[in-house]
Amino acid sequence: MRIHHLNCGCMCPLGGKLWDGVSRGLTGQLVCHCQLIETDRHGLVLVDTGIGSRDVEDPYERISPLFVRVNRIQLDHRYTALEQVRSLGFSPRDVRHIVLTHLDFDHAGGLEDFPEATVHVLRAEVEEAEVRQGFIHRRRYRPEQWDGVRDWHFYDPSGEQWFGFGSVRDLNGLPPEILMIPLPGHTMGHAGIAIDTPEGWLLNAGDAYFHRHEMDEEPSCTPGLLAYQRMMEEDRPLRLHNQERLRALANDPYSDVRIFCSHDPVELEALQRLSTGWRPLRAESIPYMQ
Repeated sequence: MRIHHLNCGCMCPLGGKLWDGVSRGLTGQLVCHCQLIETDRHGLVLVDTGIGSRDVEDPYERISPLFVRVNRIQLDHRYTALEQVRSLGFSPRDVRHIVLTHLDFDHAGGLEDFPEATVHVLRAEVEEAEVRQGFIHRRRYRPEQWDGVRDWHFYDPSGEQWFGFGSVRDLNGLPPEILMIPLPGHTMGHAGIAIDTPEGWLLNAGDAYFHRHEMDEEPSCTPGLLAYQRMMEEDRPLRLHNQERLRALANDPYSDVRIFCSHDPVELEALQRLSTGWRPLRAESIPYMQ
């Protein structure tokens, strides 16, 4: 199993380091951290899809103008999962499975770029996305991005515990090394995706948190991301409770779990360095992505 860490959506909101904590200019830089997994017998597996090719071509029909403008989404095909899969020498039809943390526009925008893929998601997320009640719901969930998907698999939380968290194991057609970990709060059907690798567990926590220092023993977050999380949350006590549990796991020296979120550029670059064999660096010393 080989894992590629991809940036499938670049966002440059005004405010610089008030968003990402490191930018020196007027704009920050946030990413959509997706994973492409090469498996031995199950084809390619994508974890989230980021912004899709059709979003780039016709953004205001597929993404709320509110989020296009506030996030200052960079509408460039090179940031799509489709182009990055091709750049690695694969065909879109080689992607046989997509596992979603949730259905927000910046995580599910590329679903229709992979017509042969089976899409795996928690049932609670689909039920919530179909209702689309309220100002934020109507803008975060964009049926235009996934109404062409033909093959869905929905899951309910069940199965044995994973480091004290509930888990969904035996995902249909996927290798046993890939688990879905329910982490509600940001949305009620939000999940993390855990992957068992020879070097230990990787946990893509999705939008359970947004900034790397939220996983510190003494957590902190930038003002921009703190406000954004509060705007997008479905259940604040539940979101914060799951952050606390993730923080405890991240700081447990015996857990052998590396946790990362969807939008932190420093976490993404650190994992890109590791996956290509570069020597790992402390997060604070990693040069900022251009």
